[in-house]
Amino acid sequence: MVSESTTRQEPLILGIESTCDETGVALVRGCELLADRTATSMDEYARYGGIIPEIASRAHLESFLPTLQAALDEAGVTFDEVDAVAVAAGPGLVGSLTVGICAAKALATAIGKPLYGVNHVIGHLAVDKLADGPLPERFIGLVVSGGHSNLLLVNDIATDVRELGGTLDDAAGEAFDKVGRLLDLPYPGGPHVDRLSQQGDREAIRFPRGLAAGKDKERHKYDFSFSGLKTAVARYIEGTRERGEDIHPENICAGFSEAINDSLTAKAVRAALDHGCDTIVVGGGFSANSRLRALLAQRAEAAGLAVRMPPLRFCTDNGAQIAAMGTELVRAGVKPSEWDFSPDSGMPLTQTSMLPDAD
Repeated sequence: MVSESTTRQEPLILGIESTCDETGVALVRGCELLADRTATSMDEYARYGGIIPEIASRAHLESFLPTLQAALDEAGVTFDEVDAVAVAAGPGLVGSLTVGICAAKALATAIGKPLYGVNHVIGHLAVDKLADGPLPERFIGLVVSGGHSNLLLVNDIATDVRELGGTLDDAAGEAFDKVGRLLDLPYPGGPHVDRLSQQGDREAIRFPRGLAAGKDKERHKYDFSFSGLKTAVARYIEGTRERGEDIHPENICAGFSEAINDSLTAKAVRAALDHGCDTIVVGGGFSANSRLRALLAQRAEAAGLAVRMPPLRFCTDNGAQIAAMGTELVRAGVKPSEWDFSPDSGMPLTQTSMLPDAD
């Protein structure tokens, strides 16, 4: 456990998140979260059924300064006390990332502090330190969100992250939202599918598990595929309607949820055992899914593994994950980013930050 005196000696990191539709600002010292403020434009997209990048970018412009001031007020600190600024450099929407990066560059320049452009996705794992204490030295990271479903071997979250596998098509959260649309559920569909799945019979409908049989089982042992599952759900709904039978959305959601979470949890446990890791750390918006949390805990316990999942408030995009990632980079002695870095919408998951160019 980190003592209070040790925590006070840790550098104070200000984190800025703007990868999609949340404008997040947080202040973190060591494993202590001093403030975490978020503004979202999510409600503006319900009528469109998805994020509109231009609207998201404008919302960041409007929200940044009020969110920044609210975070400073909550933490009770001034700019003079900030030791470094961290900002999400990617992956994400280019326009949204640009707003956050420009704001971070202006702020870091004004207060004369180093700037770190960090990997937003790896930040989803780093944020767990704010809930459960220092991260293990080595672990398997399961990142699950609307855009990512990946298994990572993390030897050092600041300097050595290796990608073991990922989705070949749809991510888990994306598939949930698409099935929500098939069932005419409100946007975003994922949480509604999760809610209905808890009311249904998981054994009533067995949907296929992608990459789980034959040569694919070994060739893609750490990869996921959910596009075929989504198609199977669509065909099931279409066939049921053509036969004039009643559709039971709760059973469809339960069977669909079980198929996705069966794949995610089985492969996460396998990766941990194969690579000699005793802990799985989960992060990303989809990590709020109730069945994922329950099934992974059950399977990990049976395999003698520990699971760390952040509280629900840290699952969606937030400034705390960026600040937490910043603390890890500072801890590891990683050099600050140069001022001319640009947003990288496809930032590799093996790249933890925007490193300065080699001399």
